Amino acid sequence: MIKDSAALAALVGSRLCHDLISPVGAIQNGLELLDLSGFAKDMPELELIRESVVNANARIKFFRVAFGLAGDSQMMGEREIRGILRDLTAAGRVQVDWKPTKDLRRTDVQLAFLGYLCCEAALPQGGTVRCERGETGWSVSVTAPRINFSKPHWELLNGGPGPEELGADKVQFAMLANLSTERRRRVRVHHGDTSLRMEILD
Repeated sequence: MIKDSAALAALVGSRLCHDLISPVGAIQNGLELLDLSGFAKDMPELELIRESVVNANARIKFFRVAFGLAGDSQMMGEREIRGILRDLTAAGRVQVDWKPTKDLRRTDVQLAFLGYLCCEAALPQGGTVRCERGETGWSVSVTAPRINFSKPHWELLNGGPGPEELGADKVQFAMLANLSTERRRRVRVHHGDTSLRMEILD
């Protein structure tokens, strides 16, 4: 019996993403068959569907890493990580600059992905999130014209009480706070009017 609510939530996330990836993949395969048949040529409606399917597929893969259950022995290749992030941000205002150039443990990538989601919530006008992995841990920083810093949510990462109510769109803050505590990581947040940097220290 799993009594840890964070682990249970991660299992639910893994199950949902696992079950959704197959039908979305089937739609993508169907579109590729239409391309081969020549039926989809010069059809903007199908191009819109194609772009949406690619984005949905990337989001499911991203959320599976960010919110799913990850084992210490699981690895993710650099090519896979970059592919997920490329498709995720292809049509969005928020871009990602992924600096690591090697394969990483899935548990490590999970923290960076959650950090990305936290930073994304602070970018109402879009911007670029840079993820760097150094000897002491992760640095997730933001370049943007404006930062919307919601102090109660970011206080969660420093062990604070957080907001009175946590909406579904900000669940990444609670997830990152729980995982960093569980894995004995320290989170430091530095911010200004136009700057934001998060450190997830080993």
